[in-house]
Amino acid sequence: MEKTIGLKEFRQNISEVALKTKRGQSFIVAKQSKPIFKIVPIIEEQWEEVVDFTKIRKGGVNIKDLLTRL
Repeated sequence: MEKTIGLKEFRQNISEVALKTKRGQSFIVAKQSKPIFKIVPIIEEQWEEVVDFTKIRKGGVNIKDLLTRL
């Protein structure tokens, strides 16, 4: 089920939108009555952990340090 909301409403209620998305709600965000992006729940089975940087260093790895080593 998708709900269309305005960009202003999205910005003002981002926490509520995130919670509803986590529960399965999808949103189309519009600006001046034109859709600009869509927010949909993540299907957990589609995600695969590639690297857990918290296992390398507690709290994770600084992205700048990581990029300089690539």
